[in-house]
Amino acid sequence: MRGGEKCLEVFCELFPDADLYTLIHTNGSVTKIIEDRNIKTSFIQKIPGIEKYYRFFLPFFPLAIESFNLIEYDLILSSSHCVAKGIIPPPNAIHISYVYTPMRYVWDLYHDYFGNNRVNWFSEKIISIFAHYLRMWDAASSNRVDYFTAISRHIAKRVEKYYRRKADVIYPPVDCNKFAISERVEDFYLIVSAFAPYKRLDIAIEAFNKMGLKLKIIGDGQDEKRLRRIARQNIEFLGWQDDNTLKEYYSKCKALIFPGEEDFGIVPVEAMASGRPVIAYGKGGALETVIPLNHKSEEKPTGIFFYEQTPEALIGAVKYFEKNQEKFDKNVVRNHAMRFDRKIFKEKIRNYIIEKYEDYQRSLKKQRPDLAIDSH
Repeated sequence: MRGGEKCLEVFCELFPDADLYTLIHTNGSVTKIIEDRNIKTSFIQKIPGIEKYYRFFLPFFPLAIESFNLIEYDLILSSSHCVAKGIIPPPNAIHISYVYTPMRYVWDLYHDYFGNNRVNWFSEKIISIFAHYLRMWDAASSNRVDYFTAISRHIAKRVEKYYRRKADVIYPPVDCNKFAISERVEDFYLIVSAFAPYKRLDIAIEAFNKMGLKLKIIGDGQDEKRLRRIARQNIEFLGWQDDNTLKEYYSKCKALIFPGEEDFGIVPVEAMASGRPVIAYGKGGALETVIPLNHKSEEKPTGIFFYEQTPEALIGAVKYFEKNQEKFDKNVVRNHAMRFDRKIFKEKIRNYIIEKYEDYQRSLKKQRPDLAIDSH
């Protein structure tokens, strides 16, 4: 389950009678908690084969999200990494947007997705026109949000940069109690990741090719063939794994390798919830979830950072970890991860929504909605 879906589950638990609007929906593609909602889709849903080819209809997403009639609602919560925050709220409604990132493929990662000869010349020109239009719409539609809430300080800075808006920060939920400490640690490092270029798995593979240490990689994706081709025999590709198998690998690895820059990064928190340290690129969300060795704070370490996305920098970090493994306490590492637990998120986002709703409705002299909260 992706991070956004985990957040949406919590929102559905907080508002069990709420209607759920989405551009498209494929039956059985989400958990039962979400599937049981009253799900309303846009006109894009009617296009044949849309579930497979939805990416080609990106320029129509703004029109689709604006087509929803929300006049009957006084509280709107958008869960947004693309266009959801661009809904048109009625005059007396409060709109809170929980943002995973501004539309990354038209802003900071535009050239990663479409530059460097990833598409042909003609396609690049067409894409640049649509991207310009989407940037203008994305920035303008941010004014329809009353309160932005970001998944990390890293994303809050991006919201301010592209939307000129302040954002509060509430970290997303991680099911920490699903993971456990193992008494037996084995002689391998671990990567859990989608195989996409910006994840920078190539850095880790090149580093471990040179070191000859065992590396196991869980995941799949578009970059798999290229990554397999450059990997040597000490690197094992395990493909996609179920949750129980993933838990075993987390708890028994020497450390998790996290070479990409992420907006938050659930995987490092899952590894730490298993008591295992994280060797991460020191940028993005990892700076907010991992406490590096020799950090100036009094908190005990949960990992090590490297600050250049190069094989050499990662090799240096792994060697440093090998010399200092005894400085990591598995119980301390796990306890640190628990501050990102699902229960914490649920309580914080609940209180935040109530506070903002009451402040807004007080000015309109209305009552707040009932929230049904389970105790699990």
